[in-house]
Amino acid sequence: MSRIGKKPIEIPAGVTVTNNNNTVTIKGPKGELTRSFHPDMEIKLEDNVLTVVRPSDNKEHRSLHGTTASLLGNMVEGVTKGYERGLELIGVGYRASKQGNKLVLNVGYSHPVEITPEQGIDIEVPANTKIKISGIDKERVGALAANIRDVRPPEPYKGKGIRYEGEFVRRKEGKTAK
Repeated sequence: MSRIGKKPIEIPAGVTVTNNNNTVTIKGPKGELTRSFHPDMEIKLEDNVLTVVRPSDNKEHRSLHGTTASLLGNMVEGVTKGYERGLELIGVGYRASKQGNKLVLNVGYSHPVEITPEQGIDIEVPANTKIKISGIDKERVGALAANIRDVRPPEPYKGKGIRYEGEFVRRKEGKTAK
């Protein structure tokens, strides 16, 4: 059995949940999230606790059970606390800046790379080698962070590139002269 799927999701004070034919809307102090779930999954709201019930033990329902519960938990946490992802730029001359709503990256190309975030996602640049991405939707925050990292992923020889905060890049030795 799915342990994540069986775990009840506590709804904190100030958060409202509405379920309309498995389209769940969660409103909280930071904003509102809406998501549609598989029609076979039964989402119950009783006494400020969300639970997900699966109809059978077949493989598809078992996999949807934990996924649905995890997504609901992420939505509740997003509208109460929000999500944040940090990136670091490592390399000589690599820097980031913010021009209006756009993020401008100078990472060794002949041109600066401009990235415009979606509605509801905030980008801030506390230092010219640090980027903070924040929002209420965990999936969109992580996707934008991955897209920024893909502009110049860290390389294994010198370690230059854009990496997640605290990410360890395994270094290679390279060629040795005889």
